[in-house]
Formats: sequence, structure tokens, C-alpha cells
Amino acid sequence: MRMAEGGVSSEEYRTFLQQQPSVNMDDSGFFSIQVISNALKVWGLELILFNSPEYQRLGIDPINEKSFICNYKEHWFTVRKLGKQWFNLNSLLMGPELISDTYLALFLAQLQQEGYSIFVVKGDLPDCEADQLLQMIRVQQMQRPKLIGEETAQSRDQRLSRSDVDQAIEVSHPFDGTGMLDEDEENFQRALALSRQEIDMEDEEADLRRAIQLSMQGSRRSEFLDSLPQNVPQSPHTSQTDSLSSEELRKRRQAYFEKQQQQLQQQGQTLNLHDKPTPSSSTPEADPGGDMSEEDMLQAAMNMSLESVRNHLNTEEEK
Repeated sequence: MRMAEGGVSSEEYRTFLQQQPSVNMDDSGFFSIQVISNALKVWGLELILFNSPEYQRLGIDPINEKSFICNYKEHWFTVRKLGKQWFNLNSLLMGPELISDTYLALFLAQLQQEGYSIFVVKGDLPDCEADQLLQMIRVQQMQRPKLIGEETAQSRDQRLSRSDVDQAIEVSHPFDGTGMLDEDEENFQRALALSRQEIDMEDEEADLRRAIQLSMQGSRRSEFLDSLPQNVPQSPHTSQTDSLSSEELRKRRQAYFEKQQQQLQQQGQTLNLHDKPTPSSSTPEADPGGDMSEEDMLQAAMNMSLESVRNHLNTEEEK
């Protein structure tokens, strides 16, 4: 359209159409170095190739310059000093990138290694608001700006990786509606362990009670039979003792305990014969078994049954 302003029939316009596509520009905004150099001359600025022999002979430190223009294939970007700091103004970044003075020379050398052409901008740059503001303050950049599209690509990769992990978890642990959270499962395992401990303790107590009952039954039957009067016939079957009433059993237990108490007392009297007088066994004080309560008799029976179990175990070990 600009070329057509001189007339579509002009020789310049026909020559322009014949030379399309132009090597100096394209529709993406790219311009050749010749176009940029001629445009900068309008501002009194000049471009010098950074690695040219004439510039290298000057021996100028890059931090003492004001601006660089970098080109690779059809992409241009600027490295410029604003205020007292250097910035990479690459349009492919999401924002300006701060470059330290010590890193500037290394950054330019890295661009040359990647195939970039670097040009030094000589002359007084036009004033700009950013340069005036950064003359008064310094910038601190905590994180390097990402390339445009890099964050989107990373988020997409993260979503893909998360989906792969989720699929792997589902394959290894299919969800059937009964899954629990880690904390719930830990609490469940703890409760299960406690219940098992309680069951084990209850089983041990039950076994102990069962052993005591069995030993008491065995010793009680033999002891009751021994305590029966001689004129009462003893039956070889245990059903006869089981058919006795609770009152008769209590009386016989009491008689047996009285007999055992008397024997123990007599043994003690024999041992202490020279120290104490022998008390009469017919006095009420010599018969403490008659005043024993049901709980005392039961405790005594348990002690005797445990003693009989220990004796039986010792006999078995000796065998």
C-alpha cells in the first residue's frame, strides 16, 4: 500500500512487485540489518559489529556501552542499559530479564556461541521514562522470567505426569469403594492391634481360670472323699458327689478345712513344745476353722489347688 501511493503504474511499484518476496522485510515484522541501520541513522545512531576487528581493537568493556542489538536468523532483540543496570529485552520472554555487570560479557559470549550476530549501538539514545526512573532506583529480580509458552508447556507436562501417576496408582490399587485415607487406615490398624492384645489377655486369663477350676475339682473330689466318715460307703463314680446339695458340700468343705487346720496347729505345737504350753484342741480358740467365712474357704481352696498343680508339675518334670 505504501509503494502504491506513488502510483500503481510507476516503475518503482512494478519493480517492487517483481522482487516479492522482499529480502528486507516480511509480514511477521522482520527487517534486514540494512533497514534497521538506515532507520537508526535518523536518530543519529550507528551500528558496529561487536566481533569485528575494528571494534575489538578499541578494547571497550561491554558494561561501558549503552545498547546491543542481537540477531539470529529472523529474530531480533535488544540488550540495553536502563539507568545503571542491564536488561535483556527479548520479546520471547514474558518480561525484561535483569543482567548483572559481571554476567554481561559472559551473556554476550554465550550468544555468539549460539550463532547470534551482535551489533553495538553507538550514539546518544533518545530519552525514555524507564531510563529516567531507573536512574533513581535499582531493580532486584528474584526470579528469571520464563519464555512465552514455557509455563503453559510445564503445566501441561505436570498434568500429563500427574495423570500417569494417577493411572499407575489406580492400576496398582483399584478403587472399589472401600478404600480409606492413610490416617483412617493407620487408626484402624492401631485399633485392630489393641483389640488383638485384649483378646490375647482375655484368652490367657480364661486359660488360667480353667486350669484353676479343673485342679480345684480334682483336688476337691479326692479331699472330700478322704473326709467322709468311715461308715459311709464311697462310690467309685463322681456322679454321687455331683448330686450332693450345696449345703452338704459346704459342711464337708468346712469339716475338711477344720481337720487341716488342726493338723497344722498340732505340727506347730510339736515344734514349739519347749517354748509354749500345748493348748487344748477342744477350746473354741483352737478351732478357728469353725469361724471361717465362705470367701476364706474359697481362697484357701484356690491356694491348695495351685499347690497341688505345682506338685503335679514337679512330679512330671522329675519323671
